Amino acid sequence: MLKTWQFVVLMLCSVLAAALVIANMVLFTQNRAEQQQINGRQQFIQQSLQLESLYQQLIKGVAELAARQGDEQLKSVLSSQGITFSRNPSPAAGSSQAAGSAASPAKK
Repeated sequence: MLKTWQFVVLMLCSVLAAALVIANMVLFTQNRAEQQQINGRQQFIQQSLQLESLYQQLIKGVAELAARQGDEQLKSVLSSQGITFSRNPSPAAGSSQAAGSAASPAKK
């Protein structure tokens, strides 16, 4: 038979073990929710990186159009988004190729 002090010590140990199990369950649940959120952010970043070249080509095309046609409204829209560009001079006077433009985001 257990003495009173042995019973109290064993009871305290079992209560402590039960509290640790409950704490572990709570932390596991919170950790799982955080992992799902991080995975969602990582997926968003990966998808954004895949679209980056498309966005760059789109901006380059819009900048070339604005430079070619001298569209001031389009230039102001691009500059309001931090995109600056300059028109390249013609490669040769008799060349049939049109002059291009180089678009780059403005550095802040």
